[in-house]
Amino acid sequence: MKKRFNVTGVCRPGMHYMVDMEGRMIEIKKMVDQGDYFTINRARQYGKTTTLKALADFLEKDYVVISLDFQILGASKFRNENIFSLTFASLFVRAMESIQEDRAAMQAMCTLKQALQENRAELELFELFEYLSGICSQAKKPIVLLIDEVDSASNNQVFLDFLAQLRGYYIDREARATFHSVILASVYDIKNIKRKIRSDEEYKFNSPWNIAVDFQMDMSFSAADIAGMLKHYEADHRTGMDVREIAGMIYDYTSGYPFLVSYLCKLIDENAFLPGGGAVPGRHTENAWTREGVLAAVRTMLSEPNTLFESLINKLEDYPELRRMLGDLLLGGKEIPYVVGMRSIETALMFGFVKKADHNIVIANRIFEILLYNLFLASPDMQKERIYNEALRDKNQFICGGYLNMRLVLEKFVMHFDEIYGDRQQTFIEEDGRRYFLLYLRPIINGAGNYYVESRTRNMERTDVIVDYCGEQFVVELKVWRGNAYHERGEEQLAAYLEYYHLDRGYMLSFIFNKKKETGVKELRIGEKVLIEAVV
Repeated sequence: MKKRFNVTGVCRPGMHYMVDMEGRMIEIKKMVDQGDYFTINRARQYGKTTTLKALADFLEKDYVVISLDFQILGASKFRNENIFSLTFASLFVRAMESIQEDRAAMQAMCTLKQALQENRAELELFELFEYLSGICSQAKKPIVLLIDEVDSASNNQVFLDFLAQLRGYYIDREARATFHSVILASVYDIKNIKRKIRSDEEYKFNSPWNIAVDFQMDMSFSAADIAGMLKHYEADHRTGMDVREIAGMIYDYTSGYPFLVSYLCKLIDENAFLPGGGAVPGRHTENAWTREGVLAAVRTMLSEPNTLFESLINKLEDYPELRRMLGDLLLGGKEIPYVVGMRSIETALMFGFVKKADHNIVIANRIFEILLYNLFLASPDMQKERIYNEALRDKNQFICGGYLNMRLVLEKFVMHFDEIYGDRQQTFIEEDGRRYFLLYLRPIINGAGNYYVESRTRNMERTDVIVDYCGEQFVVELKVWRGNAYHERGEEQLAAYLEYYHLDRGYMLSFIFNKKKETGVKELRIGEKVLIEAVV
């Protein structure tokens, strides 16, 4: 069977190109060997189900592994203890019978099967766990319980009561046999579960899952992980790609988010990209696995809906405080420190929008950053701005022979900005100058390009915008004037970034408040680099 890149459902080694998961399995098994109970809570499409499936196979030599999935259960299965206990018992029996390797455990399970047949009305959580304890005591190998998609149950009292039973047996495990290890998978952190039992009741927090240890493993893919996967692909297809370079680019845009990595690879593998933007499905070009191919795949990904993007956008609508915080981070250039327990931050982390870096929070990856910029700048309020409408009128003059004239973009922006906002106060320019440049840039490169902000320079005084347009990159530094010495350091830093991106020409947009300033665009030379500077 021909392997492919998979972005739907579980990834299987015989069918799909995958990163090597053995190292992760070894680390998780150490937790299982210690008898830990824990939750793998990560954002949507972060590989939780694939990890559980791989873990079940990895553990089966040393453990009896019972894998259940709560996603298949409807809300009615959590209506009361009896219905849930019958449902759980049926799933458990079916899983045990599919293994059939431990006769003693199978014999002990007969009592649970008999209860399912004869004492259905009496079977509730207390009785269920008595039967489960008996099975665990008779099993020749320790039993490990894996439950996927527990989010679907988390708002039900009966699920909290189920967790309470697990906790009680865990605490008393020396006296009563129980599961050796329990692993739950979810987006939400079950240790801080929120529930609402009746419509007239306030939301309540906390759950009996405080016995669980923290799951700290980094489930994102490293550049080396991606390179290992691409080596297997290259061995099959012999494209001639520079595996290390392509893996590095994919990592730079995705920060190793599993779905995004697989989706980019799938797009590159299955599409022919057109020079002016767009893709032709089912065709493949020899130069697909190149720098230009990766950039084209990024543009294609961001121009099409997918399940992950839809989920993220829905969360912005459901959590207004999350949207405000992300707007401050992206458009305002604000530095937001990580504070334990702050709801908007914890929500952003849980859903995968951001990550922690040097005690601050930053957008999780470039793909999400571009997506969020597009969303914020496409809002009706933003598109009412005159600067946006000026860009719409100007945009056809900036592209010549498929190339973007960035110098002309800066010249026109300076002219329009001075006309529209020249009489505003300094605080306005500091807070909103970059926003209006990005708003001006968006319709010009729309469809054929993207931009993102170099995270190391995202602050109130300086921002480096990296623009990708039809395979060509531009570095544009936006800065607030803080004196000549500061300005000269900025020029030197920009030259260093040009070296990093292998570019000979860079651009600087300076917001200066000195009344004697000379607005306009000029060309400077810094060593072997050319700097086009625009002053507003």
